[in-house]
Amino acid sequence: MTRLIFLGPPGAGKGTQAKMLSEDCGVPHISTGDILRAAVAEGSELGKKAENYMSAGELVPDELILDLIRERLHQPDAQAGWILDGFPRNVPQAEFLSKLLEQISQPVDFVINLDVADEVIVARLLNRGRQDDEESVIRNRLEVYRAQTEPLIEFYRSRQQLVSVDGSQTLETVRASLQQVISG
Repeated sequence: MTRLIFLGPPGAGKGTQAKMLSEDCGVPHISTGDILRAAVAEGSELGKKAENYMSAGELVPDELILDLIRERLHQPDAQAGWILDGFPRNVPQAEFLSKLLEQISQPVDFVINLDVADEVIVARLLNRGRQDDEESVIRNRLEVYRAQTEPLIEFYRSRQQLVSVDGSQTLETVRASLQQVISG
């Protein structure tokens, strides 16, 4: 069984690595963005609520995201394990998630922090060439990330669940490091 939470700044490679690892381990890669889009597409009760916020350009409230995560972790494909990407984003979400995982008897194995220096991230994101990837915007996103997530890193470190991996290495090297972590 593999149950992982991926942390890391935008551009660290979380989504890419989580997707590859989920294929390697045969467990779903669960990202909050995917969950929101799927719930809206299904037209579920939670999806309709989320859509109201999203169409107004507002952030979907924590409680609603948490309900969607709970619903997703109860689905049959998640019983053998999962990789959470982009959630939790703050300590209150992490505390809720810990309680939820305890209730459904699905403890997390590791919280993986992809550690990448800001300069490497800025260079990576500028190379992507997306319209919103201007250096000032990227640096602001990194500041917001660090402010919200540093306490989260400490939260998991204090519980002896955090494993940091150098995400500035090549894709293959990071992948090998992650496989080493989960194979013990």
